[in-house]
Amino acid sequence: MKKAITLIAAALLNTAVFAQTWKADRAHSHITFTITHLAVSDVDGSFKDFDATITATKPDFSDAKFDFTANANSVNTDNDQRDAHLKTAEFFDVAKYPNVTFKSTGIKTVSKNHYKVNGNLTLHGVTKPAVFDLQYRGTITNPMTKAPDAGFVATGTIKRSDYGFGSKYGAPMLSDEVTFKASGEFTKAQ
Repeated sequence: MKKAITLIAAALLNTAVFAQTWKADRAHSHITFTITHLAVSDVDGSFKDFDATITATKPDFSDAKFDFTANANSVNTDNDQRDAHLKTAEFFDVAKYPNVTFKSTGIKTVSKNHYKVNGNLTLHGVTKPAVFDLQYRGTITNPMTKAPDAGFVATGTIKRSDYGFGSKYGAPMLSDEVTFKASGEFTKAQ
């Protein structure tokens, strides 16, 4: 029994020692969303204020853990009137729910550098399981900072009705499906 505990402790220590944390380079990263309006056109938006981290022990990120938080008050669709409406209780309700968060619970390899990331998405005070397709684009030494940068693109679709988000506005006014895309560079924490 003592030997088993020692082996488990060594394995945990080994994982902790080699785990690397990567932080989003916000100047080269973005989180966007798209929803269909009146069943004929798309409306795009983004979050201007967000933080994201990745923790992994493997160089191909096949064991990565993802954590992101977006400030809901930073929602931007390039239309001030719509942005103000999105911040109300009918949609993001930023006074009550200031953040949109995603925390991964698992990752599965689909093919080389392509993964399915499972996790919990919290939107409008509701937490539900969500799955995102992830492409790892590689790691390179940034010539400016001399630090390693890794590139990723994640996409996924949720149903806003699952989150009680904009429930007053059904289809075809607004599609139930909202597609998210996160793309960017992550710098290895020193």
